[in-house]
Amino acid sequence: MKHTESKLQSACVQWFRTQYPRTVIFAIPNGGNRNPITGAILKREGAMAGVADLFVMRSNLTYSGLFIEMKAGKGKASEAQETFAQAAIVAGYAYYTCRSFDEFTSTVNTYMSL
Repeated sequence: MKHTESKLQSACVQWFRTQYPRTVIFAIPNGGNRNPITGAILKREGAMAGVADLFVMRSNLTYSGLFIEMKAGKGKASEAQETFAQAAIVAGYAYYTCRSFDEFTSTVNTYMSL
């Protein structure tokens, strides 16, 4: 994850935990540079390319939970991210890409109100 994206995600998670303290949100740290041994261990443990950056552990009347992919600027989804997004949607999860703090808060507030 790029530094700009990291700052955005950190601000979003901090806001979420203040606004919805009883709901779990967590990061899925699949990205980053790792040495080959660590990469192999993580893959055996279940790490998977394309998984969204964040997960909100709350179902509503429509979805089983909420995956959020954070993108800064004009960042594009990889093929693995698009494949994961479709699999999540088919499995009954909400999936959104957020490019700004305002987009994140709007997405979350809408989801939490369903």
